[in-house]
Amino acid sequence: MHPTERFYEADPYRAEADTLIEAAEPLAEGGGRIAMTGTVFYPEGGGQPADRGTLTLPDGTVLPVTDVHEKEGIIWHTVSLLPPDAKAGVPVHQQIDWEWRFDKMQQHTGEHILSGTLHRLFGAENVGFHIGSEAVRMDTSVPISPEELRQAEAEANRFIWRDLPVQISYPSREELAHMTYRSKKEIEGQVRIVTIPGADVCACCGTHTATTGQVGLIKILAAEHYKGGMRLSVVCGGRALAEVQAMQDRQSTIVALLSAKPAETANAVRRVHAELTALKYTQYGLCGQLFDALAGAVGPHEDAIRTVAGLDPDGLHRLAVRLTEATDGLCAALTPTDKGCGYCLARRDGDVRSLTKALNAACGGRGGGKPGICQGSCSAGPEEVAAFLQNAAHS
Repeated sequence: MHPTERFYEADPYRAEADTLIEAAEPLAEGGGRIAMTGTVFYPEGGGQPADRGTLTLPDGTVLPVTDVHEKEGIIWHTVSLLPPDAKAGVPVHQQIDWEWRFDKMQQHTGEHILSGTLHRLFGAENVGFHIGSEAVRMDTSVPISPEELRQAEAEANRFIWRDLPVQISYPSREELAHMTYRSKKEIEGQVRIVTIPGADVCACCGTHTATTGQVGLIKILAAEHYKGGMRLSVVCGGRALAEVQAMQDRQSTIVALLSAKPAETANAVRRVHAELTALKYTQYGLCGQLFDALAGAVGPHEDAIRTVAGLDPDGLHRLAVRLTEATDGLCAALTPTDKGCGYCLARRDGDVRSLTKALNAACGGRGGGKPGICQGSCSAGPEEVAAFLQNAAHS
């Protein structure tokens, strides 16, 4: 077969085409794969996902395209069904999912602008890139401070506002030897260069917007240190707009809950956090008094199975330990949860691991620990757990 003609390289805005099937092969897992003389479908590669869309046969049969890959110059389109009429020589109409494609064009072009800016300002190499379903993941070779990221984000967006042309070229080997451009790997054969004047020059086979203005907006959502550099989560264009709208919705909820003005939510959250911390200290002291009272009512050799509502795992542990200070019998702290019951079993100078295992088996639980104290949760309620423990203690 001849190499597939790549219509998407000549015109990334071309959403449909009429071509001929060159080969069709069934797949063991069902469906099949089809190669055509030319394609508007971008195959997965270079961090950019494959296009989605449909192939329509002359009789009107529509074949959904679920994946696109290139192998040795041939671009194969994976389809969910492969009827007998899909065979070599048959004409087919291609139609890509344009919204999916344009989103990838925005993300990919935005990545070029931001990567070029980070490289120019801080010498950061882009050592990893992937357009995910929610955000673009970018890995840099060097650490970058929050202040530097904010500076790069602002400058990258200034390139968008200038609405610069995104230029595609195919320089000769001699021309390439005198060019300075970014590339994550050595490339054999013809090199495709994407140039955004002043922002970036990069070897790339992906699809891009015609101008930087069509990227709309670049927003860095998150940054973390990763393998000596940074891992960035970035959104562009429509994704950036959706994220800003989601942020606004969250802000509106916070404003309503805290009865604060939008510009004062941070101070309101600090106030609530301080109040919550104070309440936690108060609760800790009150729980200590309650645990002392519960332990004081237990005889030195009695079993102590007590249920207290609203305890967290730490509270359960504290109560169980306090009970063991009052008795050498079986001690159990229980608290109801929305899924059943939280528990902590303990025995002074004893081993509760076998009892914990039996409890988990009988009451749909999971958990474990040391010989003297085990902790976990059950799908059964506190009453059922307490009854099991009482029976087990007397058997």
